[in-house]
Amino acid sequence: MSKNWSLAIVMAFVLGYGLKVFLDGQEKIEAEKVQAAVDAMLVDPVLYSGDNTPVHIFDNKDKRTRIVYFGYTRCPDVCPTSLAMLSGALREFSDEQLSHFRPLFISIDPERDDSASATQYAQYFHPTIEGLSAPLELTKPLADKYGVIFRKTELKDSAIGYVVDHSSYFYFLEPDGTLITSVPHTLEPTPLVIEMNKILDKQ
Repeated sequence: MSKNWSLAIVMAFVLGYGLKVFLDGQEKIEAEKVQAAVDAMLVDPVLYSGDNTPVHIFDNKDKRTRIVYFGYTRCPDVCPTSLAMLSGALREFSDEQLSHFRPLFISIDPERDDSASATQYAQYFHPTIEGLSAPLELTKPLADKYGVIFRKTELKDSAIGYVVDHSSYFYFLEPDGTLITSVPHTLEPTPLVIEMNKILDKQ
């Protein structure tokens, strides 16, 4: 092999490696930009209620403890049971005590749950529960932040088309979104009442 060919091969290798390093660097920069955008979004997530009204769910000026449940309106069993338990817990407290809490139902199925249907569904269980919806680009990172697991499962030959399999927890959050505690799916309001009383005792 001539020296010219050897040099050409070396140069091609160097250029190829340099291009790979450059492209990898660009991908890393883009990934960091995306992550920064997600992090900024999670500091002050804006979801939508009722007639598509923007709602800031984290706000240090609003001192209420958030009680957040992620679900969807067409859920056949887990969500209605969970919201019924949340409703039962809320009914154990006076209006003054309830003023320290902000219960939120956040849809993980925005494809079918617009803000109006999410609100109507949540308030069917209790008038203080805010029903919220937003594009998955926002709700998925928000759900991921608290370890919520969900996935869409297609149902062949079914009128409902698909279900969303999901974990079922109530997340008690500080006004800025910091997790206080979580309560797993329950068939009685008592675990929720216990946690709410703990928070009231600290007021």
